[in-house]
Amino acid sequence: MSGWLAGYAVLITGGGSGIGRAVADRFVAEGASVAVFGNDPAQLAVAAAGSPDPSRVLTVEGDVRSSADLHRAVAATVERFGKLDTLVANAGIWDFQRQLTRLDAAALEATFDEVFAVNVKGYLLAAEAAWRELVRTRGSIVMTLSNASFYVNGGGPVYTASKHAALGLMRELAYELAPKVRVNGVACGGMNTDLRGPAALDLGERSIGASFARRRPDAPPSIPLHDSSTDPRDFTASYVLLASREQSGPITGQAISVDGGIGVRGFAAPAGGDHL
Repeated sequence: MSGWLAGYAVLITGGGSGIGRAVADRFVAEGASVAVFGNDPAQLAVAAAGSPDPSRVLTVEGDVRSSADLHRAVAATVERFGKLDTLVANAGIWDFQRQLTRLDAAALEATFDEVFAVNVKGYLLAAEAAWRELVRTRGSIVMTLSNASFYVNGGGPVYTASKHAALGLMRELAYELAPKVRVNGVACGGMNTDLRGPAALDLGERSIGASFARRRPDAPPSIPLHDSSTDPRDFTASYVLLASREQSGPITGQAISVDGGIGVRGFAAPAGGDHL
């Protein structure tokens, strides 16, 4: 077996679709054994069957908002693979840029609770479930962040706040778990995936992929790298780098931006409230 992650054992939350599945496939291709955690058994079955090597994939059904489910996933990973080297905290939902002025108080409260429960609490609970095993292997955590972890207008206020919180969480855990466990993040730009929205806004069945499908094929994205890929498979290399202790052993508390240049573009518009 060859590859940057040969012999590694990895747990990925939200690994049944989107960037999570792409990372799972890439990790297996790099030699890792991967436990894929998600809440949709049909997605998990398809992800396992479509892996480069299904014999090195374990699927675990559960909810990232449940500490018990995450502890069960860690235990199942260790039982199957003998250890845990890397946790990829990845499961998330998007608010489809629902602005504050388009939310009444009840919708705002429900949306905040749902988005933060998945995007922030889900990461924290996963880290709590995994850290003991990661200390044993001197392993690492890689968090899926976003351009919205640094900049505005990558979502509405609830999503942007959740991703800023995840960035702070990554940095805090990098300090608290050092020197045994490295903690880093990958700040992704827009990807053509099945990322869904909060049920609180009746967006649980809406996919960001539908928005990509409506774009004219000749319309360049509003980022410096006009021909930048939106395929999640092309975002996976940074996860491999950060998971590999041989390649990134001195790196912790850092976020790699894979955003097509959003960070150097500046604001897309001078003000978001000109319509008010």
